[in-house]
Amino acid sequence: MKLNIQSLQTIGAFTGRPIEKTVEWYQGEQRLSAEVFVRPLGFQSAVSDVLASTGRVDGVAGRIAASICDEDGNPVFTVRDIVDGPLDPEELAKDPESDKRLGALDGNLTVALLAVIHEVNEMGKTKSSAPSTSSGTSLSSTASAATRSRKPKSA
Repeated sequence: MKLNIQSLQTIGAFTGRPIEKTVEWYQGEQRLSAEVFVRPLGFQSAVSDVLASTGRVDGVAGRIAASICDEDGNPVFTVRDIVDGPLDPEELAKDPESDKRLGALDGNLTVALLAVIHEVNEMGKTKSSAPSTSSGTSLSSTASAATRSRKPKSA
């Protein structure tokens, strides 16, 4: 295959339209739900992951900001919205120069958003299982390699 836009379109190498999901979480005793759109992991999340690996952005906030969008694929949050909250509208009304923020995104909502991001990105994927042993337990590939014979090869 030659790498070009047409060949990439043919194999489905672009993330496509955002997927609508319902996110549910508790705020104190109150159960809340909202419709969100989730962009499958792609370029934006890769950039966010690189920035997180160099300490430039928070990894969780970056993943949410790169994934949660509107129906047209436009981001809903910035990393700063998630980490510090949006600008406080009451403070802005008093002082248009205010930079006071509302505070970090609620923890329960953060976890719920990460769960729907995971759901969208695991859709259609099958989980591989580790090889079984005769006892019914499974071995990881690392453990399997460690149990192989270390007998030297004959010349």
